[in-house]
Amino acid sequence: MTVIDNHEVLANDGDFRLSEASARDYFELLKPRVMSLVVFTAFAGLVLAPGHINPVLGLTAILCIAIGAGASGALNMWYDADIDAVMSRTAKRPIPAGRILPKEALAFGLVLSCFSVGILGLAVNWLSAFILAFTIFFYVVVYTMWLKRSTPQNIVIGGAAGAFPPMIGWACVTNSVTIESTVLFLIIFLWTPAHFWALALFKMRDYEAVGVPMLPNVSGERTTKHQIVAYAVLTAICAVLPTFLGFASVGYGVVAAALGAVFIYCSIAVWRMPGGDLKMIPAKKLFGFSIFYLFAVFSALLLDRLVAMLVSYAGGSF
Repeated sequence: MTVIDNHEVLANDGDFRLSEASARDYFELLKPRVMSLVVFTAFAGLVLAPGHINPVLGLTAILCIAIGAGASGALNMWYDADIDAVMSRTAKRPIPAGRILPKEALAFGLVLSCFSVGILGLAVNWLSAFILAFTIFFYVVVYTMWLKRSTPQNIVIGGAAGAFPPMIGWACVTNSVTIESTVLFLIIFLWTPAHFWALALFKMRDYEAVGVPMLPNVSGERTTKHQIVAYAVLTAICAVLPTFLGFASVGYGVVAAALGAVFIYCSIAVWRMPGGDLKMIPAKKLFGFSIFYLFAVFSALLLDRLVAMLVSYAGGSF
């Protein structure tokens, strides 16, 4: 089987045919690791939002958001199949590996997109469904089809797609977009550049091979390191805003500040890293810690809300 481009796959006999993909291959199209982060942050937005939502509707909302995120991943893999085949970290994905045809991935992604948005709108509310639809559109069309291959700021602007889930979760409960949900959005939005540019530093050759203008390839390592530190500082500041806005406690603020200090420390270690360092150990450490950081911040927010609920419940029982 030979990959012709990112839209068709030609069989050896010259006829187009369906693949023999397994359920695992289709699951891989959903980008499950990315989906787990989307589900977690969306759940955080849903729990942190004031008010209540029926547990069944809440579960339905999270399921729809997860499916929408998976649909975005499938459509991203469909469009990026040509460059995925060249990059070492993506070459074994289902489409470049020949396990799924691009047209199958396209159909799969489109069906899941329509299903997730429609069910969320009918079951929960149409504001959250609209934000989910816009998130899918932004990730697939604005980021994948346009920004990714045209500007070194692709991650900065495109990062908005990954920042919407807590806002969607919040809207599922309140049917509104507020300053609080915007702060949750900003934490992820500002976190994204430092996270992905750390990856781009030790995957520069891959991005160069496929012509994707990531910041290290276009502006150099030095500029990238400066911006990583800047975004780490902005992320750390934004992460303590829930305390100042009153929807998280001082205890959360202390935890967020401590996590932010480590995040900044790791980014400074990258800034101090010698140019042309082939091992890129500080960059790899920052990339790994950045994932932990985001999960830890949102876990702290959830734990803070749980403690507040328990205190309120105990107070009301006396």
